[in-house]
Amino acid sequence: MIENVIIMGAAGRDFHNFNVYFRGNPRYRVVAFTAAQIPDIAGRMYPPELAGSEYPQGIPIHSEERLVDLIHRHRVDLVVFSYSDIPHTEVMHKASRVMAAGADFILLGASYTMLAAEKPVVAVCAVRTGCGKSPTTRKVCEILRQQRLRVVVVRHPMPYGDLREQRVQRFSSYADFERNRCTIEEREEFEPLIDAGIIVYAGVDYGDILNAAQKEADVIVWDGGNNDTPFYRPDLHIVLFDPHRAGHELLYYPGETNMIMADVAVILKVDSAAPEKVAAVRKNIQTHAPDAVVVEAESNVTVGDPELIAGKRVMVVEDGPTLTHGEMASGAGLIAARTHQAARIVDPRPYAIGSIREVFERYPHIGPVLPAMGYSEKQIRELEQTIARTDCDLVIFATPIHLPRLLSIEKPTLRVQYAYRDRGRPTLAEVLLDRIPIPDGDIPNPDPNRK
Repeated sequence: MIENVIIMGAAGRDFHNFNVYFRGNPRYRVVAFTAAQIPDIAGRMYPPELAGSEYPQGIPIHSEERLVDLIHRHRVDLVVFSYSDIPHTEVMHKASRVMAAGADFILLGASYTMLAAEKPVVAVCAVRTGCGKSPTTRKVCEILRQQRLRVVVVRHPMPYGDLREQRVQRFSSYADFERNRCTIEEREEFEPLIDAGIIVYAGVDYGDILNAAQKEADVIVWDGGNNDTPFYRPDLHIVLFDPHRAGHELLYYPGETNMIMADVAVILKVDSAAPEKVAAVRKNIQTHAPDAVVVEAESNVTVGDPELIAGKRVMVVEDGPTLTHGEMASGAGLIAARTHQAARIVDPRPYAIGSIREVFERYPHIGPVLPAMGYSEKQIRELEQTIARTDCDLVIFATPIHLPRLLSIEKPTLRVQYAYRDRGRPTLAEVLLDRIPIPDGDIPNPDPNRK
């Protein structure tokens, strides 16, 4: 008997779970995806070119709000939860709704959905969104490239456009951002890597992506999204912890899974977190992942011209997902503004319009900062207009990308950046190079400018 299935997702893990388990599986018929977390995902179609011959019309993507109705309408037997960074209690609330509607509720095992690579894989994952994956990924790449290894990063999916065109995406220049019509969220992840001369892959079909990426890599670095588990089976699983949210490593799905599977546990932000919170995180790691090597590191905040901040009325723009489902009230930008004695932090709420105003309404925990939301061209323009309407002297942006490249900002701007920095030993390089094999012989130089 064929079972009818709904996959609950957010345009990422859901597609991967379908591709690796449900596509071509005669036991199941996937009748729908549901979408959450990300705006403008519902209403699309997972296309037949990706879904396979069993789905000549493709598979519709509906809002998660319609889940119970869809279960009844399609006589659904099984609902598969397939997105990340959600409290354990909320997962079970959703499970309860599904089971009350008459369907089974399952989670696919983390290792079960990992693809095996021909090349060594280093996975950089986290227990929450906003722990510091991006600078840590760049640090891992730097360490490996210093060993004259060809490094390719494969980034967790962010397929917010035409899924057919996004099956396999390769980024090596800014022109690729324009060609792929990247959102702010995509560029935030890709741009710093491209600036460092690192090739990045992303997309929808991570089997096809793996086949392409490993042809030009000695080592693949998996750059995770949210607190999701790796899509590729790692030779070294690095998991990041944020002591500003001590205890969250036990409370969120699937971040706790990452913690338990960790080979290396990196406690970041030890320069700004309270020592007792760092100690609490370390204790949880020792209790639940006793075999993990613990590394402590700082998230080093740098400001290009800090004297511009003193005495100014400052508006702060922070990374969007870190504030929204990452549940942080603020980030590095606000730290920099206060450290360098801004006269006033201007709250952007009174000036927000459209979808930006809706973000503040949906996530009331956000502090007096502006989340850099840009999942569509319309939202990018509303972000731009919100900045233009705000009565301030200076705009500080602590986004991973150089925001004025995408937005027209007539006010003075100042960029805040943050980078990984070891504190004490063992260092990230020591544990990384101890576990990743360095090939013998003449390895091609990954950087032609390096002697």
